[in-house]
Amino acid sequence: MADNAVKNVIEALLFTSDKPVIIEQIKNALDNLSPSEIRQTLEELKADYEQNKRGIRLEEVAGGFQLITAADYAPFIKKFYKQRFTRRLSQQALETLAIIAYKQPVTKLQIESLRNVDATGIMDSLMEKDLVRIAGRKDAPGRPFVYGTTKEFLEFFGLKSLEELPKMEEFEQKIAQVNAEAENESQKAA
Repeated sequence: MADNAVKNVIEALLFTSDKPVIIEQIKNALDNLSPSEIRQTLEELKADYEQNKRGIRLEEVAGGFQLITAADYAPFIKKFYKQRFTRRLSQQALETLAIIAYKQPVTKLQIESLRNVDATGIMDSLMEKDLVRIAGRKDAPGRPFVYGTTKEFLEFFGLKSLEELPKMEEFEQKIAQVNAEAENESQKAA
């Protein structure tokens, strides 16, 4: 298969997926390519989008690759849709999520002792949104569950991995920004 055809196939795979696509998935679709050849093609695609100032970008997210809208065109997209869909999290949910993200694996009791409130409802909500998962059990009396974040958490915050987590202060600023944007959008829609 010619280089251009390989790029086109990879682009089509990325376009049709609503989740980040890992190199192994691409390799399964393209039997004759090695992971390093696939990565090189992905890097070429990424450079093509950026150099040509295209409306989409290729980003590495949550261990895979995903096509996203170029940030420069966000005002037009907002106008087109008139109302942006945002998964909004309450302040309590964000605090709980931050504790889990920075201290994982962590038990519910540890979360509750840091927040000084019952976390049952919030934990259930975060698990329903697939932002948090049961990561195992602690080797302690009662063998309580320990919790950690998910790939969806990485996608939600646009992170490649947990190593990209911002410092706690930056995280709090990002949360405030996301909530303010969501509030502005809901007021505009009303």
